[in-house]
Amino acid sequence: MIPRMAEPDLPYVDTHALTIGAPIERVWTVLEDYAATIGAAKTPMLGRVLGAEPMSGFAVVHRDAPHQLALAGRHRFSRYRLTFELDPAPGGGTLLRALTHAVFPGVRGAVYRALVIGTRLHVLATRGMLHAVGRRAMAPTAGVAPST
Repeated sequence: MIPRMAEPDLPYVDTHALTIGAPIERVWTVLEDYAATIGAAKTPMLGRVLGAEPMSGFAVVHRDAPHQLALAGRHRFSRYRLTFELDPAPGGGTLLRALTHAVFPGVRGAVYRALVIGTRLHVLATRGMLHAVGRRAMAPTAGVAPST
């Protein structure tokens, strides 16, 4: 099941940003590639334990190239949306922002929120995503599919 983008009831959690010294088109290409491999697909056991939909934890629910890419998902403890926004950065390059909206229903959701948001694991993960996209966009082979 692919989560719905239009969930206005998802409260705002936070925003993180990174300026990347690469053109917006390159950052967009890298972000799309990154989004295709993000999430619990690397750790399928986590997706099963959480009851994630989709199993990877994220599905693309909105795409407005090269300015906005929204991912969403849900599991036993949360419904969430992670929206990446790209804009030209002052002085050159690309400003990449990650906005998180999520709801954590019930007691189990509150405990999960404390574990993920309260411990700053979410901050580390989100910043890690931004930096991974930034590193790939700045690599000499950015946007080029690896040879097999």
